[in-house]
Amino acid sequence: MAVVSPYAAELLQRAHAVKVVFFDVDGVLTDGGLLYSETGETLKRFHTLDGHGLKMLQKAGITPAVVTGRDSAPLRKRLQALGISHAHFGTEDKGPAAQSTLADLGLDWSQAAAMGDDWPDLPMMCRAALACAPANAHPEVLARAHFVTTRQGGQGAVRELCDLLLTASGHYPALLSAYTP
Repeated sequence: MAVVSPYAAELLQRAHAVKVVFFDVDGVLTDGGLLYSETGETLKRFHTLDGHGLKMLQKAGITPAVVTGRDSAPLRKRLQALGISHAHFGTEDKGPAAQSTLADLGLDWSQAAAMGDDWPDLPMMCRAALACAPANAHPEVLARAHFVTTRQGGQGAVRELCDLLLTASGHYPALLSAYTP
């Protein structure tokens, strides 16, 4: 099955070697809003398009990892459901946390992508081979991103990055064919 790529050759080349992707949570995997229950529990809303994209990355041998400044039971439950085992919670200094995951995986920054929406994500984004941001990211983050999604955080932005990586790695057609007659 032939798939027409909407991506520029330079972007595909930059994405081709990616083996791990670091994701922020609030503003990337979620819309950035914080909802609190009457008991003070933090509630989070995740998009199913993003979840399926993360599962497809794993099928393609690309490791999704999470580095977030917050921690919550709903987040841990969602990551567990998606099979994401590389995660750093309550981490304000995201660069060293991501570096630790790279070391665990035997990879380096030339094999990494990072998606963030605000200043704390810049240490990961500025070192990664592919820096990405949702459409509604802070202007300083948008200025440093190689790829800016058309969708906002928590609204399918992560899926756009997943599709780019699946296309660049050559896995997109085979994964899609499993769902098409």
